Amino acid sequence: MATDLSRLNTMFSGRKTITLTMDDNEEITKTFQGAKVWWVSNKTITKSQSISFYPARFETLAMEKEMKQQIIYDLVNFKNGKEYYDKIGKAWKRGYLLYGPPGTGKSTMIAAMANFMYYDVYDLELTAVKDNTQLRTLLIETTSKSIIVIEDIDCSLDLTGKRVMKKEKEKSEDAKDPIKKTEEEENNKESKVTLSGLLNCIDGIWSGSAGERIIVFTTNYVDKLDPALVGSGRMDKKIELPYCCFEALKVLAKIYLDVDHHGLFHAVEGLLEESNMTPADVAEDMMPKSKSDDVETCLKKLIESLEKAMKKDQEEAQKKRDEEEARLKEEKEQFAQEEAKKSDEKAGKDVKENGFVH
Repeated sequence: MATDLSRLNTMFSGRKTITLTMDDNEEITKTFQGAKVWWVSNKTITKSQSISFYPARFETLAMEKEMKQQIIYDLVNFKNGKEYYDKIGKAWKRGYLLYGPPGTGKSTMIAAMANFMYYDVYDLELTAVKDNTQLRTLLIETTSKSIIVIEDIDCSLDLTGKRVMKKEKEKSEDAKDPIKKTEEEENNKESKVTLSGLLNCIDGIWSGSAGERIIVFTTNYVDKLDPALVGSGRMDKKIELPYCCFEALKVLAKIYLDVDHHGLFHAVEGLLEESNMTPADVAEDMMPKSKSDDVETCLKKLIESLEKAMKKDQEEAQKKRDEEEARLKEEKEQFAQEEAKKSDEKAGKDVKENGFVH
């Protein structure tokens, strides 16, 4: 049977909805509570599909307790903020930027937010969106009480001025070869979503099309993002998810080993302060791999990994210092050569003008 987005959102509500795009003539079947749902498309449109959502909770997030409480407080304020947003005349939405190295729990944080708020989740893949018009259509069709996620925003699209320069160069080259230009226009399926188009969707007039929505961007490299993308009013709360700290380790120890204290904790705490290891890597080492792996075995395995990570960090830091020293030495030598050259040129000029050097 054929159906539409609104009916599917009703069927698949409650933290289990994502969006996807269907290509021409693509068919999808899905069994839901004993009923088979069949979708068929004669043109590129958007549909929803039910998935089993990751059961993350704030109680199991490996992060500092204070930061966790701040996020929960912010979410509760947003959920109860309809009258406030009406009063100030702003769309009832909030933007979150989650940034940090890979493996620090950005996706898990989104899952915990969705479970805590009991919101649907829309995972928006920008590279699959044709243009700004389709992007606007996708966002308008999302429901209230939802989280719109754009992961790895720095990698999703080239949203900088360099993209315009590249297009202009390609356009100039194609003008010389009309046959190539025609073929590329027919085969080109690259997304044409622009930075201004994305900004208009998340913060423009269409951003208030549905109330009570959270927009989440994630990135591993926050410095690469265009400042316009992460300004106040677009990304209201910026959350850094760092490498594993001791508070996060204690959460993981309780989850995986069911312990609150252990004699090896002190050694682990010291190593965590001197090394960079993500909560995902720490969890992997603490997870028992066999029945013979007891608490002490797992913690010793973690200590070994932390020592290796610390050694690697020290080697990389020393390498950077050596490279910096070499760079400074090269600049100093280059400066000395330039000064010597200037001195020789001045001396030669004096000889030419006076016949001798004073």
